[in-house]
Amino acid sequence: MRAGLLACGIALAAALPLQAKTFRWTAQGDVLTFDPHALNVGPATAFAAYTHDALVHYDQGFNIEPGLATQWTQPDARTWRFKLRNGVRFHDGTPFTADDVVFSLERAMAPSSGVKAYLAGVENVRRIDDGTVELRLAAPNPVLLRQLTMVRIMSRAWAVKNKVDQPQNFAQREETYAVRNANGTGPYMLKSTQADARTVLVANPNWWGKMQGNVTEVVFQPIASDATRLAALLSGEVDFVLDPATQDIQKLRSTPGVKLIEGPEFRTIFLGLDQQRDELAYANVKGRNPFKDLRVRQALYHAIDAVTLQRVVMRGLSQPAGAYVAPQVAGWTAEGDRRLPYDPAKAKALLAEAGYPNGFEVTLDCPNNRYVNDEEICKALTSYFARVGITARLNAQPATTFFQKIARNDTSLYLFGWGVPTFDALYTLQSLVRTVGTGADGNWNYGRYSNPALDTLIDKLKTESDPQRRTQDLRQTLKLAQDDVALIPLHHQVTPWAVRENISTPHRANNQLELRYTRID
Repeated sequence: MRAGLLACGIALAAALPLQAKTFRWTAQGDVLTFDPHALNVGPATAFAAYTHDALVHYDQGFNIEPGLATQWTQPDARTWRFKLRNGVRFHDGTPFTADDVVFSLERAMAPSSGVKAYLAGVENVRRIDDGTVELRLAAPNPVLLRQLTMVRIMSRAWAVKNKVDQPQNFAQREETYAVRNANGTGPYMLKSTQADARTVLVANPNWWGKMQGNVTEVVFQPIASDATRLAALLSGEVDFVLDPATQDIQKLRSTPGVKLIEGPEFRTIFLGLDQQRDELAYANVKGRNPFKDLRVRQALYHAIDAVTLQRVVMRGLSQPAGAYVAPQVAGWTAEGDRRLPYDPAKAKALLAEAGYPNGFEVTLDCPNNRYVNDEEICKALTSYFARVGITARLNAQPATTFFQKIARNDTSLYLFGWGVPTFDALYTLQSLVRTVGTGADGNWNYGRYSNPALDTLIDKLKTESDPQRRTQDLRQTLKLAQDDVALIPLHHQVTPWAVRENISTPHRANNQLELRYTRID
């Protein structure tokens, strides 16, 4: 951080009209980057929301509320005009203007951006005057406001000065000034950060919004070890654990001084498969790609005992899934969430029919500090696959390494999780299963699955605004993708948070702590 900005922030913090409260928390993984447009992964987007504002925000019930834009109108179906909030300043004291919005949205659409899916269909952004911007769309977009909640606004002058006018290329391990520094308009300012060790935020005394909590300083410490995270909570070293180990949940329920805050998440865990290469990069099958065969994909699906996975590995902290989206998301149906049955005999028969009577070997890439019990899930999967003749070599690795690897399409089979901040299944379908194209099309489709019939349906969804027709189209499109086993769904996450009893904060379906609602009593 720049010394001038830090000194200013510390001096002003003393003027906050509330008693200073330090909130200490932990999770198994680190922030990864502070560039708000570099990476669309939970820890990064959570901290981006602390330090940067968007044009519109979600309230506690995930309803749209004003952010840096106070009002918006639609002169026509393809045009959105936003009136900007007056008197807002960035953390370094420079005024917020329409130029910053235009710069930030264009930056977020750059090829290296990890959040360009949220601006899908935006043709251009222009400044009308210093307090007004206009977005012109290629076609009507019924979920644009929900997408914009995830696009953070940066200072153009700061970005240019520090040579970060383009987003960090995370997949290529690029290091830029924005990775460890931040200058937004958000409720918290980045005081210091040390990778894999400690990040400190301080409250922004000049934030335009209303702080409903009383946290004035935030100390975040990533702790990889489950036992160490638990010990830190029980000893009072930390106040909040985002991801307590599943085996500790029952103990925590009866431990004096702590409590659990829990609820369903809108995140679905699944397996992705390389369906593009003619020969898998990490398999012993030569000259062929087994995953291009629907029967092989179905075999892997039938080999998974999702009920036992829920009971033994997840200890109840999951809902077995057949759908690619969770129940909170538009397009979900109970019928569509039914899994293919666990049937090892059928899995073996399908493999034999596809020409793999003795199975094959393949590497399973898996993060070990991103999702609830991610490495243990992958260990269970290797066991299930072995029962039908498939040897899955587990390659478990920290999230930073894992995401960079799969973002380069350097994988044959991988575990992945996907949340839906827009609460609309188009976000999942366009990002994960549409053929890789320009902008947001297939930008997280690391298996490079392609189905022209599915693409046509997804593209129709981008502009369908009639609620009844849209619901029908979402369900039809999800069914086609699921019937073709574009991905292999595992479960929807249920996430518990472990906190000291003097902490109050609402559980969030995105599994992200909302500091502005957090209180320390």
